[in-house]
Amino acid sequence: MIPDNLKEYADGLLLAGTVDRVGYLVINNPQRHNAISLDMWSAATQVLGDMSKDRETRALVVTGAGGKAFASGADISKFESERATEEAVAHYQTTSAGFYSTLENFPKPTIAVIKGYCIGGGLALAVCCDIRICTDRSSFGVPAAKLGLGYGYTGIKRLTRLVTVSFAQEIFYTARQFSAQEACDMGLVNRVLSATVIDPYVHDYLARIRENAPMTIAAVKAVTLAIEQDPDDRDHSGIDKMVDDCFRSEDYVEGRRAFMEKRKPQFKGR
Repeated sequence: MIPDNLKEYADGLLLAGTVDRVGYLVINNPQRHNAISLDMWSAATQVLGDMSKDRETRALVVTGAGGKAFASGADISKFESERATEEAVAHYQTTSAGFYSTLENFPKPTIAVIKGYCIGGGLALAVCCDIRICTDRSSFGVPAAKLGLGYGYTGIKRLTRLVTVSFAQEIFYTARQFSAQEACDMGLVNRVLSATVIDPYVHDYLARIRENAPMTIAAVKAVTLAIEQDPDDRDHSGIDKMVDDCFRSEDYVEGRRAFMEKRKPQFKGR
């Protein structure tokens, strides 16, 4: 599932790159259940900023290395060095919030591929993606109430886009870990698959996305992002232009011709 030729960032704790028109962001800290440090948040933000401008990147996969954890949240061993003072906490919060926002607003489809633990900041990361696919052995939770951490409005609001407010309260109040099936029942994940099936399933998912018209997908992504914005902040004219551009595009002509000729369309994103 994870390509071999990704670049290393944050001393190798983060892997990223685009392969076969799919971007990958891999948390590569399996010794610590893919815990995430301040340097990793910063590097990931820069990487996603670059990928968002790359026309060859049609979709983004976010996952964790090692198969035992997607991400277990903040690296607690670094709290004394990264979050010990009020100023340090504010800097950490700003940095991690910047990454979450960059991922949430990434202009192309994003898929969280979850194997194993998806805890705390890892769950916050997953809910910023468009689609979440996990193995049947994955587990989910937010242990903030066991650590005395505070969660603000934005993070909890993202969670309640997927699950009801009552389920979000249950996740935070109990601070327990929920099974993959419980997560699916809540609406937290889109699919639950066995470990032997998940990689080929995601591969097929990505192939379908890559083969579809990128301008159409970009317009849909823009609309879904606007739905979550305050009404006064929604760029309706910009979205209307994206939709109009689809109908003016070479891809629209190609799509019609391919349908009539009973063949697979070859979209170019223009």
